[in-house]
Amino acid sequence: MTIRLHGDANDHVGKGLSGGKIVVMPPENSSFKPAENILIGNVALYGATSGKAYFDGIAGERFCVRNSGATAIVEGCGDHGLEYMTGGVAVILGRTGRNLAAGMSGGIAYVLDEDHTLYQRLNSSLVTMHEVKERYDIQELKALISDYAEETGSVKARKILADFENYIPKFKKLVPDDYQTILSITGKFEEQGIPHQSALLEAFYELKQKEAQKNG
Repeated sequence: MTIRLHGDANDHVGKGLSGGKIVVMPPENSSFKPAENILIGNVALYGATSGKAYFDGIAGERFCVRNSGATAIVEGCGDHGLEYMTGGVAVILGRTGRNLAAGMSGGIAYVLDEDHTLYQRLNSSLVTMHEVKERYDIQELKALISDYAEETGSVKARKILADFENYIPKFKKLVPDDYQTILSITGKFEEQGIPHQSALLEAFYELKQKEAQKNG
């Protein structure tokens, strides 16, 4: 199921989203620039578990709080974005507020950092900021933005896609430290020909074993 809204929305858009797709766009006759204006309220996608949500504008505070599996794309967000996120993927094509990724323990976020000031607003207690250099990451990011542009007609997304090679260095990938450890160990097992789900389970056991040895 896909829900499309031409207009703005209040708080809690997509709360508990568990499948399907939500697309919110400015009214067709609007004259404001979506990338510079608020489109949805606070706490969007609270506790979402799956599905996709595309917002052609800026979100309020606590965007994707406690998201555990949904894919979300927005053109900017307020304070405390990605708070307590445990899974899923978020793409933010613009500036964020302060305290981004506080308590984020899982999932991945790609954030466009055109003025290279994201580090000033990132809560790095659990999360590390990386350059987007891996082939898989680049392909995933481009595919996500392409789908978003197709669904919303976003001017900002189309601008990025038209000059994608030059925009890639401006993106940052946010990954929780423990989650990155799991991903790295999983990749090691997958290189041995082990299927992803089995590799993930093996990675979990290996990490728990290392923790047990560390704690004596």
